[in-house]
Amino acid sequence: MGANILTILVFTGFWALVGIVGPILVPKSPHHNLIRCILMLTAASCWLFWFCCYLAQMNPFFGPKLEWRTIAMIAKSWDSPIKEG
Repeated sequence: MGANILTILVFTGFWALVGIVGPILVPKSPHHNLIRCILMLTAASCWLFWFCCYLAQMNPFFGPKLEWRTIAMIAKSWDSPIKEG
């Protein structure tokens, strides 16, 4: 289990297109530079949000909460006695 490099490349490529090609396609207007800046910041922010969420799934802060009976059953099936202490 780990990060799939193809997924990371596809989404990075998509947001790179939005951040690079998008500003090039903006028509001339009085707010041309503002719109270009907004597109680049949007692409960077969305990519960073997606990337953080994707990587957070690889190493979560907390794991599943198991009941005592489940832990005992797993320990018994793995032949590893539970040490109290």
